[in-house]
Amino acid sequence: MASTGIATNGPAAGRRGRRRGWLRQAPEALTAGAFAPETLTSAPPADEVPDARLQGHWLLASMGKRVLRPGGLHLTREMLEAAAQHAGDRIVEFGPGVGLTAAELLAARPAFYVGIEPNTEGHAKLDAVLAGRPARVVTAEASATGLDAGSADLVVGEAMLTMSSPQQRRAIVAEAARVLAAGGRYAIHELALADTAPDPDRRTGRGEVSREISATIKVGATPVKLAVWRALLTDAGFDVVWQGTAPMRLLEPSRLIADEGPIGFARFATNMIRRPEARRRVLAMRNSFRAHKADLSAVAMVAVKRPTQH
Repeated sequence: MASTGIATNGPAAGRRGRRRGWLRQAPEALTAGAFAPETLTSAPPADEVPDARLQGHWLLASMGKRVLRPGGLHLTREMLEAAAQHAGDRIVEFGPGVGLTAAELLAARPAFYVGIEPNTEGHAKLDAVLAGRPARVVTAEASATGLDAGSADLVVGEAMLTMSSPQQRRAIVAEAARVLAAGGRYAIHELALADTAPDPDRRTGRGEVSREISATIKVGATPVKLAVWRALLTDAGFDVVWQGTAPMRLLEPSRLIADEGPIGFARFATNMIRRPEARRRVLAMRNSFRAHKADLSAVAMVAVKRPTQH
């Protein structure tokens, strides 16, 4: 997820005008209960949304947080190792953001890499990662990439399905299945509910945990239990061959240091001091995650597309 460079000081008249214009164009993206999953990786224009209303992932990114995956960089790397990357793979990534996972994928020397992003803005960091590589970005939604059927060996998507409604989530997984060749691998990294957590509504995917987290991060989040994640993949024609989990510790100091490094952690802490409204919201998000730590975990899965049955 790309950094927005949001500033909170000195709201000049022109900036206020631009902010109002952006809010008129996309108010649903700022509503706690709204779903806008296909636009979650698209950055709002810099300096145009106040910290109090910015979606949680963009707030964190604007403060210098680069790793926004529920299980952190360690679980992402475990997932990619399980996905058995090798030279010559044809790779597609849904929502590559600033390109942290893209860099890991490109290190395996694929035949090509395609990042699927729904918006043309906010690609500067990703473009720097892809420069000089057999790689490109396609402006499209993850549920309708426009790529040829059977044209990929590995599809990767992180922190996307959790932010989707049940219907949208099925459409994204179906598109991954369509794009992959038989035997291709689909790797996901998402947020899960513990087996002991209350079951969410089957139609909306919402439950008590989902509603409280969504209200705090200002994005519709719908984590589901591990069995539901597995069923989502198997129903779409996949066999799950690997599963890993990790505690949901996105905003704990130890995870921040592990994911961002000492310098990145210091940058994030400095922004916490300088931006009081951002600090209030980050602490509220962390408190919400802590309050539901028994109900939440990060999960990563690798699934293989089954051969077509005739």
